[in-house]
Amino acid sequence: MDQTAPAGPPDETMDRPGAPRPRVAIVLFNLGGPDKPESVRPFLENLFLDPAILRVPGWVRPWLGRLIARRRTKAASENYAILGGRSPLLELTEEQGRTLDAMLAGEAVEYRSFVAMRYWHPMSDAAARAVAAWGAEEVLLLPLYPQFSTTTTGSSLAAWEAAARKAGLDVPTATLCCYHSDPGFAAATAALVRGAWDKARAELPPEVPLRILFSAHGLPESIVKAGDPYQWQVERSVAAVVERLGMDGLDHVTCYQSRVTPQKWIGPSTEDELERAAHDKVAVLVCPIAFVSEHSETLVELDVEYREEAERLGVPGYFRVPAQNSDPGFIQALRDLVLAARGGGRALCSYAGARQCPKAFGDCPHAKARTRVSALA
Repeated sequence: MDQTAPAGPPDETMDRPGAPRPRVAIVLFNLGGPDKPESVRPFLENLFLDPAILRVPGWVRPWLGRLIARRRTKAASENYAILGGRSPLLELTEEQGRTLDAMLAGEAVEYRSFVAMRYWHPMSDAAARAVAAWGAEEVLLLPLYPQFSTTTTGSSLAAWEAAARKAGLDVPTATLCCYHSDPGFAAATAALVRGAWDKARAELPPEVPLRILFSAHGLPESIVKAGDPYQWQVERSVAAVVERLGMDGLDHVTCYQSRVTPQKWIGPSTEDELERAAHDKVAVLVCPIAFVSEHSETLVELDVEYREEAERLGVPGYFRVPAQNSDPGFIQALRDLVLAARGGGRALCSYAGARQCPKAFGDCPHAKARTRVSALA
């Protein structure tokens, strides 16, 4: 798999018979996951040593990050044991890349996807070397995070920039920062939700109501208050999917899972919404709105831990929407995003071209880019 992106309109030589096609590398950003039980601890160390994740003074982070990783290793290992001792994320991401490449095969430009995981192999250094070895002339950075956060896409961008410099990869590069409300993404997600809804309704007694819980990974509230647009973008994603569903009076809520620190996190939590569903005597259909691939937080946290909690609380039914993985509608949306990003001629773009986040979100990458330009002027 491969990574890098576009700059500018197609060259006139593309239509000349026999002319080589320009090579555009698509770099797929994702979290990564341990590939064997022995990888769990170093994977967690990479995660908690990231300054975008553990926001403490630099001199504290090395020992605190390793301490947190050590304390979380046993529980994390037990979760991965449910999955056979490893994360399926790499294989699923590689399959997404192959499917995307196949959908782009008829273009005048030669596209190839590369995987750059953030916390386990293959990471950005390996991906940048592979992109350079392939002879990419342009690079498109495509996060498999629909919503931008400094803790996900932002961290991956920083790692990629360092890796590209180290690899001597100096080619035009474009970044697609987010696609939270992209019509194609919303339509593909809504189709998966509708399929799961129909299946759940067929299994439930007619008198039992059904509520959709759009569950996203949480963030400490302090990060959002500091200007991270993630929560705002998650809410936009939910609104876009609900609009596509077109179901009058749909009972739904946005909630957040995976809290890992004692500080206050954005809410409501998915656990709290399960309690409310039990109180209201409604069944739930959980949709992982910020995850586009199955991994431990869907296959274990949602499918095992939250299901058990729902049963313990007496929720009258628990169902789950599958992640997109290589769903054709989702990959088609990625294809359209790739072509639009390359055709837009921007070094930094959202799904709609320019910045989408309100000005209050100063950690939007467009705001950061403007600040850098102003500092150089």
